[in-house]
Amino acid sequence: MEVKKITLNNIGLFSKLDIALSPAAESPGNITVFIGNNGAGKTSILKSLATSLSWFTARLRSEKGSGNPIPEFVISNSEGSASIELELIGPSLRRESGNEDTSSHAFTWTLARSKKGRKSLFSTNLQDCNKLSGHYREVLASDPNSSLPLIAFYPVERVVLDIPLKIKTKHSFLQLDGYDNSLNQGVDFRRFFEWFREREDTENESGISDEVIQQLSILIESSRQDIWQRLNEIRATAKDRQLTAVRTAIKRFMPHMDNLRVRRKPRLYMAIDKDGHILNVAQLSQGEKSLISLVGDIARRLAMLNPSLENPLDGDGIVMIDEVDLHLHPSWQRSLCKRLTETFPKCQFILTTHSPLVISDTKDILVYTLEMGDIQRLPSQYGQDASSVLLDAMDTSARNEDVQKMLNDLLDHIDANNSAKANCLLEELMEEISADNIELVKAKLLLRKQELRNEKNHKNS
Repeated sequence: MEVKKITLNNIGLFSKLDIALSPAAESPGNITVFIGNNGAGKTSILKSLATSLSWFTARLRSEKGSGNPIPEFVISNSEGSASIELELIGPSLRRESGNEDTSSHAFTWTLARSKKGRKSLFSTNLQDCNKLSGHYREVLASDPNSSLPLIAFYPVERVVLDIPLKIKTKHSFLQLDGYDNSLNQGVDFRRFFEWFREREDTENESGISDEVIQQLSILIESSRQDIWQRLNEIRATAKDRQLTAVRTAIKRFMPHMDNLRVRRKPRLYMAIDKDGHILNVAQLSQGEKSLISLVGDIARRLAMLNPSLENPLDGDGIVMIDEVDLHLHPSWQRSLCKRLTETFPKCQFILTTHSPLVISDTKDILVYTLEMGDIQRLPSQYGQDASSVLLDAMDTSARNEDVQKMLNDLLDHIDANNSAKANCLLEELMEEISADNIELVKAKLLLRKQELRNEKNHKNS
């Protein structure tokens, strides 16, 4: 399932906004990225998507379920009503010879809201939403292990590492629980921890733990390869498929991280191996915790919603992430989109970012820039250097504006053959920035060449 288009009417800054999302013929990738200054409306688009999709997840769980309404405060100040229209591609509703038709089908629904005491110009129509959610309920009724699409929104306030020391209430982790708080809370790490611990307990009961294997490896002679091989086979078959999906996803994103697990002594905590050292997850940097939480939550929900898939990471879905570069080092920002598509190949991602590296290091992503209610599609930024993306796509200088002005003035003086003023400005700049600055080094060379040329001309005259 994937969103093809969203239309906003009188939402925030947008009086009328039509946005086609990737994948499309001209942008075959599955990532759409919105950029723009703070307050340009990027988050409003993602929240509108989440609001509309919440009606699908609510009615998938219950025929009369209610999603989130459009908040009255997001309606444009000068307008009395607003609407969000969504066009999706989902599975065909036809079923032939007892087998589900694999062809796709378009679904469109509209969610409307008016201010109190104001007449609405739009009408809510959830007929297609009911059809699509009803289709999945029918599929589940005939096969409880059928796959469901992931629908998740991760806002800026998405990472709260809350690991309970005691679990007082036992929660259920059924397939449909993969939608719990998926559109209104971000990463529910407490629930993630409880789910992980429960599945790991079951995994340990049905197999041989890593700790036991390590102890046995000391006792078993290296010549008894048949016993050693059999022990590894038993351990492999007992591995929980859903936990394996989470561990695999984290490992792909952070190759130096491995073997996420729960430790119970000296107290209850979540541990991970980092570069061969065992660490409490709470000891990791904010960027590391942010990425583990995000990737782990996506993988967990995919695993819960796709219980029969050999590899739950191959499940499909729609994932929205606000400020995807939050807390991440530039080297991680650079590979983020590529790793998202490699780890979750069938998920559609709708992202916002302030990082030029996110949009310039992956092919086939669709990029929109927003400015005061207007939207513009950008040409591919793949292969562009960060400075060019900052200047051309984000309308931001790659260098401090005051320093850049002084450098420009310096070059102008050199071009005008005004050595005195050029040398004076060069000395000022050397007091402000490093003398090894590449632009200063270039300016020194140009100025020296000009002075030598002037000396030669003076001798010949």
